[in-house]
Amino acid sequence: MQEYKMKRLEKIKEGFIYFKHLTYILILLLTFFAISVIGYIIIEGYNFLDAFYMTVISITTAGYQEVHPLSDTGRLFTSFVLITNIGLFFYGATQVVAHVIEGEFRKFYKNYNVEKLISKLESHVIVCGYGRTGKQVCLELRADGIPYLVIENRENVIEHIKKDNVLFINENATEEEALIKARIKNARAFVTTLPNDPDNVYVILTAREINPKIYIISRASSENSESKLKRAGANNVIMPEKIGGAHMAALVSKPDILEFVAKLTGQGSDINLTFEEISLNNISENYKNKSIKDLDFRNKTGANVVGLRLPDGDYIINPSPDTLINPDTKLVLLGSDEQIKQMRKLISEL
Repeated sequence: MQEYKMKRLEKIKEGFIYFKHLTYILILLLTFFAISVIGYIIIEGYNFLDAFYMTVISITTAGYQEVHPLSDTGRLFTSFVLITNIGLFFYGATQVVAHVIEGEFRKFYKNYNVEKLISKLESHVIVCGYGRTGKQVCLELRADGIPYLVIENRENVIEHIKKDNVLFINENATEEEALIKARIKNARAFVTTLPNDPDNVYVILTAREINPKIYIISRASSENSESKLKRAGANNVIMPEKIGGAHMAALVSKPDILEFVAKLTGQGSDINLTFEEISLNNISENYKNKSIKDLDFRNKTGANVVGLRLPDGDYIINPSPDTLINPDTKLVLLGSDEQIKQMRKLISEL
C-alpha cells in the first residue's frame, strides 16, 4: 500500500510538471522586469513610475520617446533589455507552443478527468484484459447499465479501448497497485480474462487477498486450470471455447429451445423480458416463511418466480406455489423491465 501511494504521488508530480514550465517562464519574465525597473532607477536616476514606464515601452518595443534623454550607459542597458526580452519571448513562446502541439495539456486534463471518474466508482465491475472475451463482457455490462472499469496495458489493445470509449487504466493487472487503483475494495465483482491461466491465478490470489468478499469470475484456457483457478479464489470459472462448442452443438440438436432461451435473455431479440434476482433480506416479520402463493407475486406485479436460491447455495427450479421462502432466500424472476420494477417496489414494502 505504501509503495502504491509513493508511485501515485510521483504520477501527480509528473502531471504538474507541465504547469511548472509555465510558472518558471512567468517568474523569469517578472524577475527580468523587476531588474529592468531597478536598472533604470540606478543608472538614470529615474523615480519608480518613470522607470516602470521606460521598462514597459522597452520590453513591448512600443517605440515611444524616452522619459528623459538616456546616457550612454542607459542606452547600453536599454539595448540589453531589448535583446534579452526578445530572447525570453521566443523561449516562452517555444515552450508554450511545444506543449500545445504535443497535446500535453490535453493529455494531463484527460488523465485528471479519468482519475476523477475512477475515484467515484462504487459497486462496479473490474475487467482484467480487453481481448475478445473481455470486450464481450464489457458490452454486456454496458447493455445492463452496470458500471465497469478495464485494466489493460497492451498498447495495441488500448487503441481499441479508446475507440470504444471505455473507462480504463493503463496498468499491469498482475500488479497489486493496479487493483488498488481500480478501487477493488469498492467493486461488486472482478472478472479476469487474461490469455494465460497462470496470470489469471496470480491476479485472483491478489484480488482475493485485497477484498476477501468480492465475487470473482475467471476465464480458463484449459480444463486442467479450472481447479487451480477455483483454489486460488475464483467463484466461477468459464471456458469460452467449451461453452462455444456446446452452444454450436445445441444449435444442431435443439435449435428451437436455444432460440427460445436466446429470446428470453434478450440476445438478438426485441422482446422486453429479462431474468433478475432479488434478495428478501429486508422483508418484515409478518411476511417471513410465507409461501409464494401467499405473497401473490404474479398477480400483483406480473413477474414470475422461476427459481429460488437457497442460503446454502442450492437452487429450486420452477418452485411450486406452496414453496415457503425466508429472508435468506433469493428470488429468480422472469418479467419485463416494468414488472421487475414493480416487484422491487413490492419487496421494499413488505
